[in-house]
Amino acid sequence: MGVSGCGKSTLGALLAEALDCEFLEGDMFHSPEAVEKMRAGQALTDEDRWPWLDRLGAAAAEAVLKQGRVVVACSALRLAYRDRLRAAIGNGARFVLLEASRENLFARLGNRPGHYMPASLLDSQLATLEAPMAGEQVVVLASEEAPEILRDRVLRTFGP
Repeated sequence: MGVSGCGKSTLGALLAEALDCEFLEGDMFHSPEAVEKMRAGQALTDEDRWPWLDRLGAAAAEAVLKQGRVVVACSALRLAYRDRLRAAIGNGARFVLLEASRENLFARLGNRPGHYMPASLLDSQLATLEAPMAGEQVVVLASEEAPEILRDRVLRTFGP
């Protein structure tokens, strides 16, 4: 989890490979309308996000039923969003928050040509991000570290 450009997709793909399970890219579950809204530089509202979270949560729950586990890349910026995903996936859902400086995030977003999420929406995501609450089972990592190091930390923390 985390804001755009923090490295969710890179880390998620590495974790899924290490765990030999499916990887779900949350961006693929947005509606065409939501993608166009973001492409136009408009931040999504909760009303835009609920159906997206429901589609992603259902797909993740299905993958868990089939394979026993799944790795998902999703911003999950608010506690309510994480709770909605937990309700869909089950209590075993755990989160990794990737943090980075605003400057680093802007630099990363500038190196993603063709992505619908413009850097102009980063500040709205940073403002929306709610720090994990105690007991949420969220590991917070600095995303400036190499993705392989982050993968290994997550695997050590949560186990295979």
